Amino acid sequence: MRSPEFVPYKFCDLKVYSSTEWLANNQKKYRQVFDRFLTTYIYAEFSFYNKLFDQEDWSIDVNLKCFSTHKGLEEVCNLDLTKKISKYDHIVYLREGWGNKTVGSFWKEGTYYWEIRIDGQKVASKYFYVEDSKGSPSQEGQPFFSIQSIKLYEGSYDDCPIQDRIYFREFDVETTRYIYAEILLKNLRVDIPWQMELYVKFFNESRELKGNVIRLQRLEKDTETIDITAGWGSNVKGSWRNGNYTCEIIFLNKVIAIIPFQIGDAYIEGINTPLLASGNQLQLAPELIVSHESFEDVMQELDQLIGLHDIKKRIREHAQYIQYLKLRKERGLEGTDEIEVHSVFIGNPGTGKTTVASMMGRLYKEMGLLTQGHVHLVDRVDLIGEYIGQTAPKVKEAIEKARGGVLFIDEAYSLARANDDTKDFGREAIEILMKEMSNGSGDLAVVVAGYPKEMEEFLNSNPGLRSRFKLYFDFADYLPQELSQIADFVSTRKGVHFDSAAKSRLEEIIIESYRNRTRSFGNARFVEDLIRQAKIFLGLRVMQTDDTSMLSEDDLSTILLEDVNKIEVKRTQALPDIPVDDKLLTQALAELDALIGMTQIKQEINELVRLVKYYRSTGRDVLNKFSLHTVFVGNPGTGKTTVARILTQIYKALGVLERGHMVETDRHGLVAGFVGQTAIKTAEKVDESLGGVLFIDEAYALNGNGNGDYGNEAIQTILKRMEDHRGEFFVFVAGYPKNMDDFLKANPGLKSRFDKVLRFEDYQPQELFSIAEHMLQTEGISATPEARELILAHLNKLYNTRDQFFGNARTVRNVIGGAIKNLNLRLSSLDDAEREGVNIDLLTADDVKIVDGGADTYTFEKPLIGFRKNGNTK
Repeated sequence: MRSPEFVPYKFCDLKVYSSTEWLANNQKKYRQVFDRFLTTYIYAEFSFYNKLFDQEDWSIDVNLKCFSTHKGLEEVCNLDLTKKISKYDHIVYLREGWGNKTVGSFWKEGTYYWEIRIDGQKVASKYFYVEDSKGSPSQEGQPFFSIQSIKLYEGSYDDCPIQDRIYFREFDVETTRYIYAEILLKNLRVDIPWQMELYVKFFNESRELKGNVIRLQRLEKDTETIDITAGWGSNVKGSWRNGNYTCEIIFLNKVIAIIPFQIGDAYIEGINTPLLASGNQLQLAPELIVSHESFEDVMQELDQLIGLHDIKKRIREHAQYIQYLKLRKERGLEGTDEIEVHSVFIGNPGTGKTTVASMMGRLYKEMGLLTQGHVHLVDRVDLIGEYIGQTAPKVKEAIEKARGGVLFIDEAYSLARANDDTKDFGREAIEILMKEMSNGSGDLAVVVAGYPKEMEEFLNSNPGLRSRFKLYFDFADYLPQELSQIADFVSTRKGVHFDSAAKSRLEEIIIESYRNRTRSFGNARFVEDLIRQAKIFLGLRVMQTDDTSMLSEDDLSTILLEDVNKIEVKRTQALPDIPVDDKLLTQALAELDALIGMTQIKQEINELVRLVKYYRSTGRDVLNKFSLHTVFVGNPGTGKTTVARILTQIYKALGVLERGHMVETDRHGLVAGFVGQTAIKTAEKVDESLGGVLFIDEAYALNGNGNGDYGNEAIQTILKRMEDHRGEFFVFVAGYPKNMDDFLKANPGLKSRFDKVLRFEDYQPQELFSIAEHMLQTEGISATPEARELILAHLNKLYNTRDQFFGNARTVRNVIGGAIKNLNLRLSSLDDAEREGVNIDLLTADDVKIVDGGADTYTFEKPLIGFRKNGNTK
């Protein structure tokens, strides 16, 4: 008899398919990505092992649900299934689906999953994806990607690094382990994220399936190229046999490419020409190796670009000169001139640098200088490792991905962060690039791009770097009339147009932004963002219509003036209306007033309070309108930190800052010990202090100890954040007078960032005595007149013999602390009877006299070298 816990099945698999065609071994055409315009029903196949096989028949109740995750979790269908299980079925298949017989009518673009439940318990789930195949098709007949290249290489189970790959047309039967297909695709849907599923199948000469590899990959927005490797074989050599094989690539249930290869007696290097899908046929694809695009075709496309007149002229002249050098070589005329392909692109964002680099790659390809002509775009993050040994492999991988085309390094200057920072791994990347450009494998053009000033510093960062680049192209900002043409082009591409009033207003925005531009002006990107916003506001407006079915195509495509007026050229964040906190202000000012001395500082702070209140009374905004970065200068114990805390509370009470907290730190809290970590550590402190105050004690310590010190990196990070978040937080820096003067002078531009300087003078003897009285009162101790006279006399002596390290209130604390200690020692020497009638809270002259001990008690002299005036050595 079976136990109640017995379960008569064991889960096997849950698969998804759409075709009802029966295949061998009771199989279907399984996949997880579907084209909505080719799909009717989508099915789930639930399979399990029958534990009662060859014993008895039984039945099972299964709940099958489908969910959409597009807008939250939405149930698509809920199916209850009952199946009778035969004792002769070792594996049981349960198949059911949902949809509509009309192609493309039911399933919408999005992410879905099937879920299986038995007896209320979840057994399995399987995700699948529906993609919208809108757009112009590639040469392979689908609008998702186009094939750039397919190459085959040999490797182990763990694959093979790019720099070590050797591509073969024929493989050695004795030593071949895995055969990999390296597939390079151009993404045709860069404006949206989508799911791609490739099946890579290997067949032998008899069309028997050797192996099947599935690559399911999510492509994020702006992904331009898709690199996929898939291989089949064994780490045990000899698993292949002599003969003809094919590697077939399948996408959305269609064969899109077939690459033939042979297994023979030796390796033969080379790249086989694949068969590519063309409609419903497969045709040879020599265009993957030799393009039918002519030189003039590319130049004509270049000429059609808006603006860039000087760039076009320079590129045409450069191309013609290359043709001249090639002609000389064909005629047998020798010369020392080499064909230069490495370039420097200088210009602001959105000026067409990447587009022109792509065209140069194609030009070089047509002229026989490059084999593929594609562009591989990288920046510092793609090239630089976090630890020793990581940078070189990343740089070499980027070079190999670009091999045959253009390696485009955006913001290349970031590879050489600081001339005095020898620990930065960017220098290692530069050395590898220089070596590749000098005596590498060739078939590569390197283009470095960035801002003018920074690129000049980059080229000067290594003595041999400038000599590697002979071609310089300056990309000027687009003129307003060119930006207007770009707006027309972008709006046409997005399927919208402007009425006359809206277009006039758009041009006003473009001209105003052009006049106020900085070097970070986005040019074409800026215009594209304007059109994007305008289209969004168009959509929001028309969707307010009661009956959208009455809207014409023109209504859905025409941007009006009211849409353009809603565009935010510079987005502003709404600020909270923070009233003056009178209670907190009164309390903070009382604390300030209670401090001894500091007459000038109190006056400056009270003037600020009156100014802010005046702003309030006249209806002006206060929050983020004041920039009060402050330098606190003074010797130890003069109250710098105390005033900083009170001042922060005053700013909070006045509504000058949102949060009004103070983050206290020093060099240790900002500077890290490794390259790149200081900027991160400092930025985290700044983020923590936003809405409040960042107080840096002993800030002069950030000046560091010279070359290789990361303190300057912290300073530069703080300066940038002070500018980027002006008014959103305040920086208070504190330190000794001479040190702070050196600190401000050592960093150009640092002094100008600080609006106020509060100077904390040494306390006068009477102020020191008042501090002493306050300390005694706090401890609940009084002093005899004689003791008070001795304390004042002692403080006078300390003041008159002070130096730059005089401790002010800290020194007073030491004096009073010593006197109280002596009082307690005196009382502890008395027995209980003697202590009767003695005032234990009264400080006497004897307690203070013991403290006095002369000036030598508090002054330490360093040994001198040489002779005293009386002739004695010291």
